[in-house]
Amino acid sequence: MEDKQRAVAYCLTYQDVYRDEPFHDPNWTVIRHKGNHKVFAWIFGREGHTWINVKVDPEWREVRRKAYASVLPAYHLNKEHWSSIILDGTVPDKEIKRMIEESYRLTKPKKK
Repeated sequence: MEDKQRAVAYCLTYQDVYRDEPFHDPNWTVIRHKGNHKVFAWIFGREGHTWINVKVDPEWREVRRKAYASVLPAYHLNKEHWSSIILDGTVPDKEIKRMIEESYRLTKPKKK
C-alpha cells in the first residue's frame, strides 16, 4: 500500500464508514464512522509520500515507532494518541492494515 488511492480504498472496506474531505483540499481525505462521524484515518500527501494518521493503542505506540522509522508521532494531531505512517515501502502492508484496524476499533461508536 504505497499510494493514496489504495489507502482510501482499503479504509473504505470497513463497515459503516465514509469518505470526507473536510478541508476542501484534495490533498486531505479522511475516513469517518457513519455512527459517530469520528475520523479513524487521515490520508494526505507530504514530502513526496502518502501519509496516514491513525489512532493508536498506547500499549503499542512506542513499540511501532521504534520498530519502523516511518511510523512517527502524528503530523498535525495529538502525538500521544495518534501516529503517522509514511507509505514509503518500509512498513509491511500487514502492519499498516493492523494499525488502520486498531484505529477503526478505537474510534468506532460504542455499543449501547
